[in-house]
Amino acid sequence: MPYLSLLIFVPVLAALIALVIPTRYTRAFPWLTLAATVLQLFIFIAMATHFNPADGLQLSEKKSWISVSLSNWGHLQADYFVAVDGLSFPLVGLSVVIMLIATISSWSVSKSRKGYFILLLILNAAIIGSFCALDFLLFYVFFEFMLLPMFFLIGIWGGPKREYASIKFFLYTLLGSIFILIVMVGLYLSVQPPESSNQVHTFNVLHMQNQENFIPGSVLDATGSGTWRLWAFAILFIGFAIKLPAVPFHTWLPDAHVEAPTAISVILAALLLKIGGYGILRFVYPVFPDGAVYFSDWVAGIGVVSIIYGALNALASKDLKRLIAYSSVSHMGFVLLGIASATTEGIAGAVYQMVSHGIISAMLFLIAGVLYDRTNDRLIENYSGLALPMKHYTAFVLIAFFASLGLPGFSGFIGEVLIFFGAFQSHTLNNLVPFWMPLVATLGLLLGAGYYLWTIQRMFFGPFAIKTMHTELNDLTPREYSMLLPLAILAFLFGILPQLLLNYINPFAENFIGLWFSLGLNANP
Repeated sequence: MPYLSLLIFVPVLAALIALVIPTRYTRAFPWLTLAATVLQLFIFIAMATHFNPADGLQLSEKKSWISVSLSNWGHLQADYFVAVDGLSFPLVGLSVVIMLIATISSWSVSKSRKGYFILLLILNAAIIGSFCALDFLLFYVFFEFMLLPMFFLIGIWGGPKREYASIKFFLYTLLGSIFILIVMVGLYLSVQPPESSNQVHTFNVLHMQNQENFIPGSVLDATGSGTWRLWAFAILFIGFAIKLPAVPFHTWLPDAHVEAPTAISVILAALLLKIGGYGILRFVYPVFPDGAVYFSDWVAGIGVVSIIYGALNALASKDLKRLIAYSSVSHMGFVLLGIASATTEGIAGAVYQMVSHGIISAMLFLIAGVLYDRTNDRLIENYSGLALPMKHYTAFVLIAFFASLGLPGFSGFIGEVLIFFGAFQSHTLNNLVPFWMPLVATLGLLLGAGYYLWTIQRMFFGPFAIKTMHTELNDLTPREYSMLLPLAILAFLFGILPQLLLNYINPFAENFIGLWFSLGLNANP
């Protein structure tokens, strides 16, 4: 059964159905979107029964997509080629869960419901397609299709400064897309498919990862001087680092989060940022291992700067959403540090951190949205003693905050511990990450505890007071429980039983490092 195609095109079909439903039937659109996301969940569960983590890439589907004869370039061929492995499978599962929760969170949207839910369905398909595509051109199409729905979802349904935030998001992401496009074209012209094919070049990512498939004398020939390959690594890395986002390419994120509706902030933090980390692990490092070694200390350094800088800005933030946004910058810095280590533990920790952060950040933004829906205010200094009228809400806040700061027993702890293991080992195993970098990165943990504990103390304890309103606050509604409870359970589950995720991630991490070893890059598998 074509599980991956079903996951991708079920929301597309739902969007087409929504397109023909008259606008006056406003109640139909959230129910249609909910039906599509629930169906995706069942498809993913069925797919999971056929997925064996030890088998590498599987559940693949490959069909000819573009086939054109060109006089100068020979035969242009691009395929609809999708598959999943230990990297993409957990991220596809995360996408299915988050899109379902985002749909429930969007239930209260009243403005232009038809357009909102159609865009949400298109975004759903583009995200899952990006995590599954193994043809670079197909990936690029899905990557670009994420841009337009998010631009309109922020620009139309966002806060007071939504136009500024959406344009800034669009320009930054478009810049990253242009960088990716430049390298994609260079790779297409430099890589050849198997001899049995009638093609001259290929977009197949698996062929690009095999250094023997580079055409001798081409611009990115793996056996050449390597200068152009180093430039290609840097350009492609920046393209994905903008999406991650890493300092100094991060400035679009806080504005986008603050102005975006709650459901869109959830998707942005939990899924779209992971496209950046996924792209580095799927495209940048395997295709340019020489560039990864050459720039390893730079990549690790950017990760460490992101950890500290993001945490310091979170500590100084007065807006709850902005604090959570900067904490995301800090936590994604750990992902870069783990990737730069080029150790099994570091790579496994980076993937684990992406999944864990997706769960926890979604919970954090839902928590901020719950409060904003009641008071239209996100300023931390305007609240005190919320634990008195909102006991259940406070319990979920404590779970989300402690999970995010990496308390043992939560999923955030496992990812960070693996990353630190890998980063410290890197100094002795492959000498890619200087020993002092993970030492400095530990400061991010201390700062994280500082801004979360300060926020808890300021907003939830002490005498009850809200400066901007004087009405009674209600605790969580059943709809809000249905969003927060599954995420809290997952944060606990993956913190207490990390093997549930590591069983999928470890084979990918071992194969990833094994590739480095086979290329003679002085990395132990």
